[in-house]
Amino acid sequence: MRLPARRLWPGAAGATRSLSLLAVVAAVGLLPWLSGRDPALSVLRARSAEQEPTREALDAIRRDLGLDAGPLSLLGRWAAGLVRGDLGISWVSGTDVGPSVLAGLQVSLALMGAAFGVAVLLGVALVAPVLVRGRASAGAGAAMLAAVPEFLLATVGLLVCGVWLGLLPTSGWDGPSSMVLPAVALGVPAGGLLGRLVADALPAVLEERWVELWRGAGVSRARVSAAALRRVLPPLVPQFGMAAVGLTGGAVAVETVFAVPGIGRTALGAAKSQDLPLLQGAVLALLLLGLVTGALSALVRRRLLGPALRDASLSLPPPLPVRVHPAIPLTLAALLATAIGWGLLRDPYAVNTAVRLAPPSWAHPLGTDGLGRDVLARLGHGAASTVGTAAAVCLLSLVLSLALGFLPGIAAGAADIANALPPVIVGILVAAVAGPGTGGAAFAVALISWPPLAAHAAALVQEVRASGFLTAQRAIGAPPSWILTRHVLPTVAAPVARHALLRLPGIALALASLGFLGLGAQPPAPEWGLLLDESRAYVERAPWAALSPAIALALLAGLAVSGAAYAQGGARTPGKEAPVGV
Repeated sequence: MRLPARRLWPGAAGATRSLSLLAVVAAVGLLPWLSGRDPALSVLRARSAEQEPTREALDAIRRDLGLDAGPLSLLGRWAAGLVRGDLGISWVSGTDVGPSVLAGLQVSLALMGAAFGVAVLLGVALVAPVLVRGRASAGAGAAMLAAVPEFLLATVGLLVCGVWLGLLPTSGWDGPSSMVLPAVALGVPAGGLLGRLVADALPAVLEERWVELWRGAGVSRARVSAAALRRVLPPLVPQFGMAAVGLTGGAVAVETVFAVPGIGRTALGAAKSQDLPLLQGAVLALLLLGLVTGALSALVRRRLLGPALRDASLSLPPPLPVRVHPAIPLTLAALLATAIGWGLLRDPYAVNTAVRLAPPSWAHPLGTDGLGRDVLARLGHGAASTVGTAAAVCLLSLVLSLALGFLPGIAAGAADIANALPPVIVGILVAAVAGPGTGGAAFAVALISWPPLAAHAAALVQEVRASGFLTAQRAIGAPPSWILTRHVLPTVAAPVARHALLRLPGIALALASLGFLGLGAQPPAPEWGLLLDESRAYVERAPWAALSPAIALALLAGLAVSGAAYAQGGARTPGKEAPVGV
């Protein structure tokens, strides 16, 4: 007898989680051998950079670590120790891995809590105008906030608040004051993303009949707003959970800027020195955190939905696209096109040290970088590689997430694992196999960029399938293909596509971070991410070199979101237009 689908999905999710966990742990355990580098040499360099790598010294390290037994034997011994609660001994420091991982995780969780608080406050500020006015906005402002490079925001905050004003600590981890600047750097982009997702879903709810009836009955605005938020949150709860996990393990760049001893920085240091036990322990902690957070998110979502999901009696709000004034996307497109077109007329590789770090002028409208190269030229010539690669990864993630949305068990299991992995760790694993380059970096980012979109799609598909309207369609004999193409896909695809556009600049920044670590585009390529990373060293003396690509990414995010909103609003049926939002 065939079991109901709701009883099959948990088993599928558990199997997928287990397989994904085993695959990641095995890949991490094979890293020294996949990279082709001698792990004994890497450990020797990490222990003592001055010691001569003689054959005797390397053989002694191999015997001490048991490297001659091979990767499978080492992985088996580590797994056997893990069963006993032993994460092993660090190859570099010779200390127990467990306390180091626990200490790094505690720091990252504290930082995540502070950053998530900043994100929620910013999200509330973005959502409040929608609740007050009862209509949507173009979303360009929130998208620009979501596109702010975290490491650039961290560097600017360190200089302004830490160095110039002396108000806050600039490095280390010593009390609540140490987490203020890192939390703001991490929380602002996350708040822009989460706030926009909620604001995007609210207008349709505020147009429902019950809102009008409640207001007519004298129900307070606060109660109506709380009920509307409860109505839109269920499909977005997984996004909040994934954002929290991303703030924990994905904060490597910010932790590096502020010298915060978090779990992400610990994992990156272990990967660079090929300290395999420490790397395995840090990655395992992040994976377990992702699994626990995913389970809690699913539980909260089921509690918010109540019995309606089980009884297939949900009533979904109809899509309500916002009508955006065409001046918004046209202005953003004109600014980007002008900068890129003007830059393409210049030489991005010409070096002139006599004018290095020159301020903006007619000869160099956006100034010059540390080698005297024209920033405008490098911005224009890097647009195709930056935007094109990020757009391809974004499109691939969107298609994959829509497909996995109809397999919620499989999607949930794999997404919890993939979302917990820091991009730099995945980049190191991919580069170990395929070598550094733009293609490998794009593949690494694609491996971890789909989970939020897939979780969003799966939540929407599940709610659409449990709606009373779809039950009525089945009752009158509507064929599955008709239901899929006319009801399910249109309801799911539009919000997930807008979500994907919000993440486009973030994908570009993930590619940039891999390029900075030598795993992606290589200098002197005029890639926007490399421009950001190269300019960090002199952002105090020449801020224009860093602000130019950052502003370009923000304009790209605003254009993508407002352009999509305008296109969707223009496709509405005449006579059913939504209010204009700015």
